[in-house]
Amino acid sequence: MNSLFLRAIENGEKLEMIYQSDKGILTQRIIGVRKIGKEYIQAYCYTKHQIRTFKINNILSIAPIRHKRGA
Repeated sequence: MNSLFLRAIENGEKLEMIYQSDKGILTQRIIGVRKIGKEYIQAYCYTKHQIRTFKINNILSIAPIRHKRGA
């Protein structure tokens, strides 16, 4: 997962993730990773429009956003 975070930082890619809070609440978010720690990432959350800290263990799925090519 760290390699995905590093690539996102290097290329300025947005990621889409499913995140489960410590209270068990599931959310789908679009993020831009800023910093990577051992247990946390810091990212701009486009859903909440602010920088947030996310526990890596609480990320259920994450992938780069694929841009559709127009005709």
